Amino acid sequence: MSVNIKQVKTKKELKAFVQFFYDLYRDCDHAVPFLFNDELGTLSRTSNPAFEYCNAAYFLAYKEGKVVGRIAGIINTRANTRWQTPMVRFGWFDFIDDQEVSAALISAVEQWGAMQGMTEIGGPFGFDDMDREGMLVEGFDRLSTMYINYNHPYYPQHMEAMGGFRKDNDYLEYRIRVPEVTPPKFAKLAEMVEKRYNLHVHKFTRKELLTEGKGKQLFDILNTTYNNLYGFAQLSDKQIDKLVNDYLRMADLNLVTAVLDGNENNKMIGFGVSFPSFSKALQHTRDGRLLPFGWWHMLRVVKWHKTDTVDLLLIGVLPEYRTKGANALIFNDLISYYRQYGFKWAEAMPQMETNKGVLSQWQYLEAENHRRHRIYVRSIHSAKE
Repeated sequence: MSVNIKQVKTKKELKAFVQFFYDLYRDCDHAVPFLFNDELGTLSRTSNPAFEYCNAAYFLAYKEGKVVGRIAGIINTRANTRWQTPMVRFGWFDFIDDQEVSAALISAVEQWGAMQGMTEIGGPFGFDDMDREGMLVEGFDRLSTMYINYNHPYYPQHMEAMGGFRKDNDYLEYRIRVPEVTPPKFAKLAEMVEKRYNLHVHKFTRKELLTEGKGKQLFDILNTTYNNLYGFAQLSDKQIDKLVNDYLRMADLNLVTAVLDGNENNKMIGFGVSFPSFSKALQHTRDGRLLPFGWWHMLRVVKWHKTDTVDLLLIGVLPEYRTKGANALIFNDLISYYRQYGFKWAEAMPQMETNKGVLSQWQYLEAENHRRHRIYVRSIHSAKE
């Protein structure tokens, strides 16, 4: 039976696009369902500010009238200009174990991208770097998180079988045991940094973050810090406003740490943002929907930290301060709160395998590289030959 590819045009089809993930992974113990309405919002032109500089098309694959795969095609004009690469991105790429299905979905995105002058296809990507990126190639037996992609082991096998795709970048994820005592390396370095450079930890108030502009400053630092990282495109003011409202508004501020420079009128020069893990709570939702009982499991995490794991989402330090040990101040502070809340494990979000400076910081902790995600790229022209 041949594969039928259909571009998503209606709200009903978009809901089917989102729903397919839950249908495919319902019996998988390691996948984490994403919140259904959040997925719809990200894919919607009216609610996602990334559409200021992105264009997108979504495709569903059908066999015998049943949805058997999905894919999003995205053109991020800001990233393409920044990196001088006419690339169409693919994301939200899920499919049954049928090579005909996966190949037809990739072909649909290639054709759509080629019509708009793109000569390269790469992914999995989101609209921007705050979205999930990469295809899981190692760590299929580990519980995922709400911030990364999970996929079956046959996905990378399909990518290799298609031909022409090459590894363009790998992201590593570490699971870290929260130490009972802060490692002396962090404690001593933090003390030295405070004395030598007059840097110090600051804990935000909600007012500072939401109404006094500190939330925006935090993401401005992220724009500067991540500027030269693989594929990064600057976040717009509208995107930053949404991130502040969606994440920092609900954050436990004990789990958010800033570093200020006392020599520069307490200028913010770095930050760390972490959240208690929602992975197990989300597995209690009904296909990413909080009703009827999923809300209770989420509330237990938000209010009472009923999880043994904390997700270390973002760390950013201005380039000129990276050699001054600002990271030690951040970890020294956060670890103390992790212990207070009874967290046993910390999940470090994806880091490029080539970013040796960031990866080296885990050497002072009991850390395991337990997952790997990959970005694949190929030429659209060579793919058609």
